[in-house]
Amino acid sequence: MNLSLGPLLYYWSRDDVLAFYDEAQHWPVARVYLGESVCSRRHLLRLPDWLELAEQLAAAGKEVVLSTQTLIESESDLKTLRRVVGDGRFQVEANEWGAVRLLSEAGVPFVAGTTLNIYNHETLDVLAGLGAQRWLPPVEISRDTLASLQKRAPAGMETEVFAYGRLPLAYSARCFTARHYNLPKDDCQFRCLDHADGLLLSTREGKPFLTLNGIQTQSAGVYTLIGELPALRELGIASLRLSPQSWHMGSVVEAFQAALAGEPVAASTLARIMPGPPVDGYWHGRAGLEYGTERAC
Repeated sequence: MNLSLGPLLYYWSRDDVLAFYDEAQHWPVARVYLGESVCSRRHLLRLPDWLELAEQLAAAGKEVVLSTQTLIESESDLKTLRRVVGDGRFQVEANEWGAVRLLSEAGVPFVAGTTLNIYNHETLDVLAGLGAQRWLPPVEISRDTLASLQKRAPAGMETEVFAYGRLPLAYSARCFTARHYNLPKDDCQFRCLDHADGLLLSTREGKPFLTLNGIQTQSAGVYTLIGELPALRELGIASLRLSPQSWHMGSVVEAFQAALAGEPVAASTLARIMPGPPVDGYWHGRAGLEYGTERAC
């Protein structure tokens, strides 16, 4: 079992993005996902910039995968998707079914992302026939459901599990961050740049509820499966996805690498460098905001 660094879900300055991946090339991750998968208005890095980063990371020994946009909203988005599919140098992660079709028609092997919402083995079989070589279960999936799918997974299909980070829960044509500032989506003033790990949304009682990230809604808590490695190994999981955050990401990677090596890693150690409280409820088939033996009120 190895580690993957998921695509950057937030909007950071160009300098911050380049500095982040300059550090990432030295982290013990086997695979790095690159590209804008959330919002096409985020233009500080365009496709040629991502491809240049991909070449640099590949030269550093990383397997590079280009992540496609989850919500295709315009002809421009579709053109970018076609350019990603046609590049030919790197694997591609399909995050919506239009990308699956283009990749299959081009004969390009691909990764089936979490937002394809794969909940049964019939869908896995279809995707394998279309060229998928690796898949990620939906972030809401439970351990028991995943165990059932693993028993009937197509031969040669690797499974990668989202194991750390705020959970990407939903996407919308409406920009929630812009709405928070009473701005229209087309004149959002790129307020996402002000929130390196998303904009926390709390209940009237002041409890963390969700995180707004442009057109994406995330969990307020940080999903972590660092304490579930024995179960993940038993299920035959090939890779663990760690989703980028703006601070101490290198320490997060080191903690997971240590845990994979059998070293004890206290949950409190990881909790201190999380941008929100730990959660793992979905994994246990419970409410997503729960953690361990704790129950939601």
